[in-house]
Amino acid sequence: MNIFKNYIKDQTDIAQLILLASDYLVETGFSQRDCEVMKTVISELAYNIVKYAGKGVLTIQRISKGQNKGVEIKASDNGPGIEDVDEAMTDHKSSGDTLGLGLPSVKRMMDEFEISSNPEDGTTILTRKWL
Repeated sequence: MNIFKNYIKDQTDIAQLILLASDYLVETGFSQRDCEVMKTVISELAYNIVKYAGKGVLTIQRISKGQNKGVEIKASDNGPGIEDVDEAMTDHKSSGDTLGLGLPSVKRMMDEFEISSNPEDGTTILTRKWL
């Protein structure tokens, strides 16, 4: 399986997704440490979908670029969007009752990170980790 897509609407979906992702990441060839890092990323992105949008989709896909192989993790929703993306990407800035470290930490943990968000379309976050 090169790709799997999970619909996220509650904590049960998040837990199931993390279990499925764990085996998928190991089969892809990632170290145990990298698997733990990416499970943290998956958890954070899925939790944000539930908390801020109510529901959405998280996709995990094997990718390659030349000889490089890796994984792409994409979280998308049709929620209200992020009002100020630059602020959301600043440590300790939160629109909720959290520490405000989630998205900045996701960016630091992954090799590539892209975010797009607006009120009409919701939020899409695309991350990549290379072997």
